[in-house]
Amino acid sequence: MNKENTFFLVIGALILAIGLVVVFLCTSRPKEDFTFLTQCLAEKNVTMYGAAWCSHCQSQKRAFGEVFSFVPYVECPDNPQVCIAAGIKAYPTWVFPDGTRVEGELSPAQLSELSGCPVTETR
Repeated sequence: MNKENTFFLVIGALILAIGLVVVFLCTSRPKEDFTFLTQCLAEKNVTMYGAAWCSHCQSQKRAFGEVFSFVPYVECPDNPQVCIAAGIKAYPTWVFPDGTRVEGELSPAQLSELSGCPVTETR
């Protein structure tokens, strides 16, 4: 291999590596801090029912990052009787205190509107 080919190979590898890092940084965590929203959802007992194998549930959790842990969540395969009693037929299903239920992924803005919880703390 001559020097010119080696140079282009190294440059190509660097561009690929930088691209992978950018993709990882852009997709590995939410772009906003949803701590206030998820804590409010918990206070209002807005519950998400889902399953670990459900790609839409995984996507929903990823949208919130680590702070999803505040959201009341029921893993239906581990708690089938709870989910049957709640009438869960699809994953994810969001259940609100007034009995409203929404099947499918919801954006933070949609959850805010449905729950009355602001996305960020307002002072």
